[in-house]
Order: sequence, then C-alpha cells, then structure tokens
Amino acid sequence: MGTLELAFALSNCYIPLYDQTESFDLSNLVITLPGNILLKLRDLEMVIGLSTMLEKTEALFASDHASVVSMNLFVALLCACIVLGHLLEETRWMNESITALIIGSCTGIVILLISGGKSSRILVFSEDLFFIYLLPPIIFNAGFQVKKKQFFRNFMTIMLFGAIGTLISFVIISFGAKHLFEKMNIGDLTIADYLAIGAIFSATDSVCTLQVLNQDETPLLYSLVFGEGVVNDATSVVLFNAIQRFDLTNINSAIALEFAGNFFYLFILSTALGVAAGLLSAFVIKKLYIGRHSTDREVALMMLLAYLSYMLAELFHLSSILTVFFCGIVMSHYTWHNVTDKSKVTTKHTFAAMSFLAEIFIFLYVGMDALDIEKWDVVRNSPGQSIGVSSILLGLILLGRAAFVFPLSFLSNLTKSSPDEKIDWKKQVTIWWAGLMRGAVSMALAYNQFTTSGHTKVLGNAIMITSTITVVLFSTVVFGLLTKPLVKHLQPSSKRSSTTALQITPVSSFQDPLLVTQGPSEYDIEQHVTLGMFMKSPSRAIHHYWRLFDNAVMRRIFGGRGVSPVVPGSPIDTSVRQWSEEVENKEQNGEP
Repeated sequence: MGTLELAFALSNCYIPLYDQTESFDLSNLVITLPGNILLKLRDLEMVIGLSTMLEKTEALFASDHASVVSMNLFVALLCACIVLGHLLEETRWMNESITALIIGSCTGIVILLISGGKSSRILVFSEDLFFIYLLPPIIFNAGFQVKKKQFFRNFMTIMLFGAIGTLISFVIISFGAKHLFEKMNIGDLTIADYLAIGAIFSATDSVCTLQVLNQDETPLLYSLVFGEGVVNDATSVVLFNAIQRFDLTNINSAIALEFAGNFFYLFILSTALGVAAGLLSAFVIKKLYIGRHSTDREVALMMLLAYLSYMLAELFHLSSILTVFFCGIVMSHYTWHNVTDKSKVTTKHTFAAMSFLAEIFIFLYVGMDALDIEKWDVVRNSPGQSIGVSSILLGLILLGRAAFVFPLSFLSNLTKSSPDEKIDWKKQVTIWWAGLMRGAVSMALAYNQFTTSGHTKVLGNAIMITSTITVVLFSTVVFGLLTKPLVKHLQPSSKRSSTTALQITPVSSFQDPLLVTQGPSEYDIEQHVTLGMFMKSPSRAIHHYWRLFDNAVMRRIFGGRGVSPVVPGSPIDTSVRQWSEEVENKEQNGEP
C-alpha cells in the first residue's frame, strides 16, 4: 500500500473513543481500516516508515542510473573530441578547446530537444569538481613542462605582465563595469560584485596562441605568453579570494592597504609552499631510491606529493594555483632527475595526458552549459541588456589588455640591451591577442560569485552568468579561429623550424641528460659578473648567481641533472650501468 493509498484509508477509518481520564498506551490503539482491517498505531507508523524508505530507495536507484548514463555519454564525448582533434591536426584552425566547445554545444542542443526544452546538461556544475579535481593537473603540468631556462631568464618581464598587468586590467574592467552597468539598471550589484567582475574577466586563456607558436623558433615570445598565462590565472584567483574575504561596502585607505597586504601575503606564501613541497619530494625520492624495487610506487609518490601541495594550499587558504605551479617547476628541476628512466618517461606523459583530459572535460562542459535553459529563461525578457553587457565586457577586455601590454613592454625594453631580448611591436601585438580569450577559470569564478550550486533565479546574477558564457564562447571560438592566421602573419616560421618541429623526439632523449656528463658551458660558470653588468642586466646577473648556488648547494642536497652521486641501486647507478653495457655490446659487435 502506497503512502497516498494509506492516507485515503485513514480518512475513512474508525478510531474508538476513550475516556480522557483513563491512562492507556497509544501504541496499542487499534484502528479499524475499511474492509474490517485492524491495525495498531505502532504498526501503522512502521508501515508508513517502510513505504517512505522504499520510495527514497527507488529515487536513489533512479538517480544512480541517471549518473551512470551521464558519465557514459560524457566519456563518449571526450573520445569524440580527441578523435576529431586528431583529424583536425593538420590544419590546426580548430584546437581541442574549440572542438570541445562546439561538440558540447551540439550535444546541449540535442539534450534540449529530447527533454522538451527543460534541460541541456547531463552534469550539474560543481566548483569542487573544477578546483579540486580538474584544475590541479592542468596547472601542475604547466609548471612541470615549462622550459625553466627561458622562464627564469624572462622572469621579471613575466611577473610584470602576469601580476602588475593583471592588476591594471582588473582596475579598468572593475571601474568600467561599475560606471556603465549602473546606467543599464541590470540589477542590484554591489561594489564587491563589480570588483569580482574585474577579477573574473582578468583571467586569460592563452591555449590557442600557445598551440600555434613554435617554442624552438620564438623562445622569448612563447616563454612570455606561457608564463604570463599561468601567473595571470593565479593573480586573478588570489584577487577574487581576497575580494570575498573583505567587507568592501565601505572602502577606505586602511581597508585598501590591508587588501594589498593580504594579496602579497598570499602570493609569497603560496609560492614558498610550492617550492617547499617540490624540494621535499626531491629529497625523499633521492634518499629512499624507491625505484629500485617499484617504478609504480615512485610515480605514485610523485603524483601524490604534487597533489598534496595543492590541497595544503587549499587547507591554509592560499593560492593553490601558484603553489602547484611552482611545485611542478621544482619537481622537474630536481625530483624528475632522481627517478629511474622508466619513471621519467611515465611521469612526463602521464602528467601531460591528465592535463589534456582535464582541459577537454572543462570546455566540453562549458559548451553544454551555454544552452542551460534556466539561466536564459531569467533573461529572456531583457535580451538587449544581456547583449549590451556582453559587448561592454568584450570592449573592456580589449581596452584593459592594451592598457598594460604596450606600456609595460616599453618599460621592459628599457632594461634590455640585446635586440633579441627586446619585445618588438609584432611580439607585443601577439602577446596582446594571446590574452583576449577567456576560458574555464573565468567560468568557474563567475559561477562562484553569481550562482548557488550552479543555479540562479536573480536577474542581475543571471545576466552576468549568461554574459560570461557569451564572452567565453565568442572569444574562444572567434578569436581562437583568427589566432593562426594572425600569428603566422606576425611571426612567419622559417623552413628550418618547420622541419625541426616535425621531427619526433626519441624516448632516449629523456635519458640523455642523466647519462651525459655536463660540460663547462652548462654548469661551470667562469664568467664573473661585475657591478656594471648587474646594473645593465639584473635578471641575467641573478640567474648567474642562482646557478652558482644551485650547483654548489641545492643539487648536492636535493639531486638533479649531472650532480646526483652514484650510489648502488640509485637511478644514476642504474643508468650508468645500462649505458656501460650498451657501450660494451657495441664494442663486441664492432659497432661505432
């Protein structure tokens, strides 16, 4: 008997009356149901409880089945994105991000039609899913794969663009949005909302440009675009978190100073935590030589320690993006050289594959969520406002980007003596264009600020969400499709570079640094840096002294390329013995 049937029966039942002065146990009260069915009250409670439990169990099974169906469809779509991306590899007019967005949008349309216009999503947006599971492998791999020599040689310029430039863009977008949106009457947005808008749309996504640029042909440009992109994301998230911590309804000089102090505190402490986590992993793996017995344990330990650094930053309310990025840099500089050759190849490709899948997953979801009917229902009575807000945000992004790229490039060039190190106007335009696209970080921050668990019914919040989706889609697809012809026009590739780019790097190249004794040009620095040289090129002088300190102290403690001692059973010892055996076999066979 269902709950509704039981309630109907109770409405027609006979309950005997008792004298109120008599004391009796209600649990033994007998109720006569239609059809002369006798039921005690305690039995009735048990029946109702059992019926409710069965209904909840049925709903749970239905929910679990729907989740399984959703995940099956999502995995199939991920496979489709990879296959289609491979087929489009030759033209490269459409990268994986654009492909995932288009496939996600088409899937959203199909689901929208099947559901009768009720929903276009198979997964509900979760900030935890993005920040805890999808973002860490992307940022860590960025640090792990970065070319450290170029990154730290241009570190001051990267920080100038990534930190100072993001702050300039943040100020322009925030105050521009406040001045223009207040005249449009789009809803009750507070000063914290306007500052959050500045942080949200200051976060760039330079994936499209990086996939077109040739790292070997234009190392300076690639290093600047890549480094600025990571530091920019970290700065935007730190700004966003700082905005949420402070009561900005009444801003004064004291609050502004506290806000700035909190920003730099998060920036410095997050970087220090990432470096410490990376050094800890290097020291542990160097001392224990886990790879002697199990390569799997060695790889697992590297992955877990990297993820631990991210979660520790979250635990202490720091910038987890900065932490895991610098953890990746330190791990690639020290830890990676302390593991076995098999672990080297495994970790390099595993981290890259995890990052790739996370990126595709994010853009696939964004494409599907763009057609979510709930948000568009709220703003359908004011389409002009939504289009106007999106247009204003695109204009502010263009302006905010130009406001710091060209002036800061001019300041950076004043400190450079070599023409090869200067940023000419073609490079400046490429850097400006690379930062016009907005991606998953902007989406996640917008959801955090303007929705509750991925849903919103407020007009102002719905307009901001739909505008963010519009800006992300337009900038990624339109600007992304124009990136290749623009970059090819501004940075034409030479035949030599294109031939080099097509060559496949053999697996043995990952082992070469471990087996070859480094020459004086790499580690033995004989040139002395004078005061004049330091004033003329401070970044090169700092890099010079860091290499001296790194070779003399850091590499001897934490290991690294060409310095780790040959201890029996260690990765160095194993590699040297393998190399000796190969040389001996070649000599016996008469090979050169």
